[in-house]
Amino acid sequence: MRKIYLSALFLLGMTVAMAQEDRKIPVETQIEKTHETTIKGKKVPYKSITGTQPVWDENGDPIASLFYTYYERTDVSNKETRPLVISFNGGPGSASIWMHLAYTGPVILNIDDEGYPVQPYGYKSNPNSILDVADIVYVDPVNTGYSRILDPEKTPRSTFFGINSDIKYLADWVNTFVTRAGRWASPKYLIGESYGTTRVAGLVSQLQNAHWMYFNGVILVSPTDMGIDRDGPVKMANYWPYYAATAWYHGQLPADLQSQDLDDIISVVEKMAVDEILPAMTKGGSLSDSEKDAIAAKMARYSGISKESILAHNLMVPTSFFWKELLRDEGMTVGRLDSRYKGFDSMDAGDRYDFDPALTSWNHAFAPAFNMYAREVLGFETDLTYNLFGPVHPWDRSNERTGYDLGTAMRQNPYLNLMVQSGYFDGGTDFFNAKYSTWQIDSNGKLKDRISFKGYRSGHMMYLRAEDLATSNEDIRQFIQNSMVKPDQPAKY
Repeated sequence: MRKIYLSALFLLGMTVAMAQEDRKIPVETQIEKTHETTIKGKKVPYKSITGTQPVWDENGDPIASLFYTYYERTDVSNKETRPLVISFNGGPGSASIWMHLAYTGPVILNIDDEGYPVQPYGYKSNPNSILDVADIVYVDPVNTGYSRILDPEKTPRSTFFGINSDIKYLADWVNTFVTRAGRWASPKYLIGESYGTTRVAGLVSQLQNAHWMYFNGVILVSPTDMGIDRDGPVKMANYWPYYAATAWYHGQLPADLQSQDLDDIISVVEKMAVDEILPAMTKGGSLSDSEKDAIAAKMARYSGISKESILAHNLMVPTSFFWKELLRDEGMTVGRLDSRYKGFDSMDAGDRYDFDPALTSWNHAFAPAFNMYAREVLGFETDLTYNLFGPVHPWDRSNERTGYDLGTAMRQNPYLNLMVQSGYFDGGTDFFNAKYSTWQIDSNGKLKDRISFKGYRSGHMMYLRAEDLATSNEDIRQFIQNSMVKPDQPAKY
């Protein structure tokens, strides 16, 4: 009996050991599949290359392995003129799944036309994908998606988890990928969403200055502040156009304003934020009672929250309070990342919501769709968990100046163009602060002809709304085509 028991223990131990071995990411692998889709009414044949590529240390030893998915159109023979888009999401611990499976890729997840999850979960062809005009690679940084540190006990986390260390190792990884894919001659573009905008703003500078790789364009989707200073009155005043847009969406403005188009409301409140709200906030306690009451009344008129609440915050109303306050009378909260979404808390009292109803809505639709798609279509099988959000903390945020670095890179490279895409109902990375960032990137106004801004009537992931999925992809398509350089056009001023 004792021998049987010991044998069972031995077999159990072997099974556990084998399972642990199987749950490690391969250092390097590739799986290639061929596909066909229809984009804008035309057939597009393409191949997917899914796999892992190492991150090496300074001695040339692999220390991490990054998961990626690369889509290449197969009926285009000349790669020298075929654009390559390199795509990152944010977090900073977020995988590339969001733009991969809901925005620019050839396949999107099943959601309704406003972006809400539906069952059964799954995926379908994306008729708006940019694959007709550009090849795309989606990259999962360390500890996101299937990407992992190979020996966590041996490699310091600081090698990867920080603004500048993240940029450094990813630039080296991109350099290797572009070399292996034979894409040095191709017009190249970086696209990043949310914290991914910090990442690509830094990457374009690092790749340009440390790897001598030059880009035609950078696309910032729902950008962070990218280290561009705006703390205090500037940041708080910049929120007001977003507050007005959200209040308009939920029907919380006075009737004469509610009857106007959103674009008209935004135009008025943007001017008011700079010319009236910011000066009032800057004056602080030196503002007279009558002046403070007058500006608070005007702010209330365009935000859907009471003058009394605004005065109680000395005019500087934080976003966390706004999300809780706007629909408090209805017992509802609004979302941070997409304020079209509504939720409710355990109690109506309080100064902040219990959870972001937008984010919780998205999570349960994306994970099933990607796990199905990776196995069924891409042919990538593993027992690893695909980390939508991976363990990347502590994250070193010191010496953040990626927005300024992007501006420098644009001045150094006459070919480099910038497009910003923002949702009007995004409260996490609001659209007017995004505009403010472009003004500081182009502080002397000499880059105006190479910077564009596009706004959409949705939130942080504007592409989840069917109408904006089509429009935003078309905006990228046009941006790529317009920033392509004519043959033999010199890079000079």
